[in-house]
Amino acid sequence: MSEQESTNFLYPFIDAEENDADALLTDLAASARSKAAESARLQRVSLEEWGEGITSAGARMAERFRAGARLYTFGNGGSSTDAATLASLFSRPARGRPVAAWSLAADQAVVTALGNDVGFELIFSRQIIAHAKPVDIAIALSTSGNSDDLMTALAEARKRGLLTVGFAGHDGGRMSTSSDLDFCFTIRSQSIHRIQESHALVGYQLWSAVQDNLAKPTPGPRETTGGPR
Repeated sequence: MSEQESTNFLYPFIDAEENDADALLTDLAASARSKAAESARLQRVSLEEWGEGITSAGARMAERFRAGARLYTFGNGGSSTDAATLASLFSRPARGRPVAAWSLAADQAVVTALGNDVGFELIFSRQIIAHAKPVDIAIALSTSGNSDDLMTALAEARKRGLLTVGFAGHDGGRMSTSSDLDFCFTIRSQSIHRIQESHALVGYQLWSAVQDNLAKPTPGPRETTGGPR
């Protein structure tokens, strides 16, 4: 297979024999507009489908944060960077109340040690065992919804009483049918890029729902009735 043949499937609008710069720029612009339109459409329909669930999950997360919860996020590959971004949004927000949040993929020494010593499928569950308390929250991000290490960690989190949330893609995979998740938000697309873009929006909306609930006055002790003593 020639170099041209091996890469043309990745960039079909960039042909090695293309000599017309204007035509190439037109193709590139059309491709970008098409992707942006599809991303916007997918984000809109995803929020329509999951809006109530995001609101409900945000309320339950806020209850736990008030009780001292810590959020643990995790994912593989590109989803690991999305998990780190989500943890940062909660722990170091530009506005609102910061809460305790940590990405379990952030410490390379821990991840590689666990992968080498006990197996890659346990890199997140072992950290849940070591750090998590029943009041805590776990959010797993996967474009397929089928990652073994995520499912193992979610099962461990469920066993320990954590609130469990999944961000999935395609048809939701194992995440969408697992009893180990309290909430699963599936982005119904075959494109990994579009899924991750919508995951970012769902994550922001979830953070916003948590902030809205944390901003509400905390209910005080119930007042008693009766005359003066």
